Amino acid sequence: MKVSEILTQDKVTLSFEVFPPKKIDDYSKVEAAAKKIASLHPDFMSITYGAGGGTSQYTVDLARDLYQKYGTQVIAHLTCVSSTREHVLNMIQKCKDAGIENIMALRGDIPKDGRIAHDYQYASQLIQDIKAQGDFCIGGACYPEGHIECEHKKEDILHLKEKVDAGCDFLTTQMFFDNNIFYNFLYRIREAGIQVPVLAGIMPITNKKQLARSVQMSGTQVPERFKAIIDHFGDDPKAMEQAGIVYASEQIIDLIANGIRHIHVYSMNKPDVAARIQANLSEMIK
Repeated sequence: MKVSEILTQDKVTLSFEVFPPKKIDDYSKVEAAAKKIASLHPDFMSITYGAGGGTSQYTVDLARDLYQKYGTQVIAHLTCVSSTREHVLNMIQKCKDAGIENIMALRGDIPKDGRIAHDYQYASQLIQDIKAQGDFCIGGACYPEGHIECEHKKEDILHLKEKVDAGCDFLTTQMFFDNNIFYNFLYRIREAGIQVPVLAGIMPITNKKQLARSVQMSGTQVPERFKAIIDHFGDDPKAMEQAGIVYASEQIIDLIANGIRHIHVYSMNKPDVAARIQANLSEMIK
């Protein structure tokens, strides 16, 4: 089933994200964690992209296994900045062969060594290629606080409109910790004529180091309320995990109460975190 069809149903949707292994020896361990998350029966799951030559295949493999073995609807991520067009077209064909109908089209991060393939500059170009290769449902990323590489938010929204016009069927936000930032962003993109469904991306922060990494990579603002939680509980792993899950759950409850219908949790490969968040929402996502 296409994710675009799921998003039109009259219900709140909850989805989870996992990442593939970096080496084949870890595949069974990652699959076991993903299987546990799939057993929670989310509306769908997304699998991030390993941009390296061998690891990119694991994205398709994990998506295929979740779909074929466990009946979970899946989105396979695909990035392009480090890939040749030949490689991208090959990955699209592999998705098609595996019966995967949903692809998350991303430019991807510029590698630390600065080496890119030059076939793609923007995600909109990748979206066009995916559209040309088959009847896929295509997702795209959006940034409530603006893309870290984009100086002006208006310019960032113009680029987002280009992705949607190229054929993007839905958008998923980067993590945010202040819901007001998301509400303001939603107003701005609707005003710009972007009407596709938007999934609110929530990252449960379960340890202090995870927050530092997340902020460094994304530039996401951390509200004072959350800083106080980190300062107070950050050195107690179990308390920090519990506090992080509660904070994420409260974010989601506020989003649902304000009419947001689609929640995407960056659960990564942590079944217990996914399960505890889902349990906190059990009466709200029936």
